[in-house]
Amino acid sequence: MAQQYDNTNRGVLFKNNRKEKESQPDYTGTGNWQGQDFQISAGVKEGKNGKFFSFSFQEPYVPGED
Repeated sequence: MAQQYDNTNRGVLFKNNRKEKESQPDYTGTGNWQGQDFQISAGVKEGKNGKFFSFSFQEPYVPGED
C-alpha cells in the first residue's frame, strides 16, 4: 500500500518541455497553500544582480469551465 503524504504548503516545478514561444513559462507545476491548490508558472529572468525566477500563481485549470 502506498504511503500518503500531506502536501499542504508544498509545491513542485518541472521544466516546460513544450515551450514554443518566449512568452511561455520556463517551468510549470502545482502547489498548495493553506489547503488551496494552485498552478504555478515560473520564468527565468535577468536582472542587475543576475538571474532570478519570476512566479505566477493561478487557480487550477478545470476542463469544461471555460
